[in-house]
Amino acid sequence: MNKVHRKASSCLLAALMCWATPTLLFADEPAQHHFAPSQHGETQALVDELVEQGVPQAWLVEALEQANFTQSVLDAMEGAAERRLQWHEYRDIFITEQRIQEGAEFMQAHADTLARAESTYGVPAEIITAIIGVETYYGRHKGQHRVLDSLATLAFHHPVRGTFFRGELAAFLRIAYEQQVDPTELRGSYAGAMGYPQFIPTSYQAYAVDFDDDGIRDLWENPVDAIGSVANYFAEHRWIAGAPIYHQASGPEEVPEGLAQELSFNQTSAPTVSVAKLAEHGFEPAEPLDDDLLVVPLALEFADGETRYRFGEFNFYVITRYNHSHLYAMAVAELAEAIAEQYEDDA
Repeated sequence: MNKVHRKASSCLLAALMCWATPTLLFADEPAQHHFAPSQHGETQALVDELVEQGVPQAWLVEALEQANFTQSVLDAMEGAAERRLQWHEYRDIFITEQRIQEGAEFMQAHADTLARAESTYGVPAEIITAIIGVETYYGRHKGQHRVLDSLATLAFHHPVRGTFFRGELAAFLRIAYEQQVDPTELRGSYAGAMGYPQFIPTSYQAYAVDFDDDGIRDLWENPVDAIGSVANYFAEHRWIAGAPIYHQASGPEEVPEGLAQELSFNQTSAPTVSVAKLAEHGFEPAEPLDDDLLVVPLALEFADGETRYRFGEFNFYVITRYNHSHLYAMAVAELAEAIAEQYEDDA
């Protein structure tokens, strides 16, 4: 029963088995890039740690012996869109007619589940839908990387974030063992994110919910669990039900030199700058706001070369807990608005 390829009767395993593809071996990979514990001290240390947590040693060894180093994973980490695109370029990826229309269709198909999630967690249906739409195009693109390969590569070869990804690899192995699924079968993003909502393994452990009460937290093939899990994630990060996400604002043609850092423009930390302080420097909300309201000031570059401004409220910050990028949070917010409008038009 400790074999990696053990069979299980759960519907999660049955769903995941359809993702099976032959393990790819790369002829030009040096042997030291493989992760067999007998030849790799760091993976052996990980095995020892997880054995103490109740995961059988033989199971872990067999799993890690099949993990492959993948250079493309490291390359992809360096080229993340959030790091290299301006707002108008990033926006054009996600705010499209097709993604909006399919988002409205997703809302219609899962209206009851989304309504229950909103009632339970206080997170609007269109926000939940937009997250799934941005992450996986409503479940269509969940990732083609073997999660085991991605996380092993990042855990032991990423130059900066190895410790973080080592924790994700440990969590992933525990999830696979506890769910009785083959860790070599699970696929996701180059960063090890999984399923409809692209949860990393520690987020799965902390926030995934069994929203249809079938005894399984299946984020790979079950949109009901995915919807509930996204809503739970936001609620646990203190989403404020009924509160705005952002406000339009005006200001100078560009943020004066030195002021962007002083006023924390485009930060993904909790709001710390008051509306009154921003007004002192010429940044005004398009609608009346309390002078004491704390916001995240945003300066967004559009295709016409202009910089336009918005003030993010606390819920904007909550969206950045999902992905630490102000571009990501704004894309989710705008997509949610467009989906909600399309949904109403289609009704």
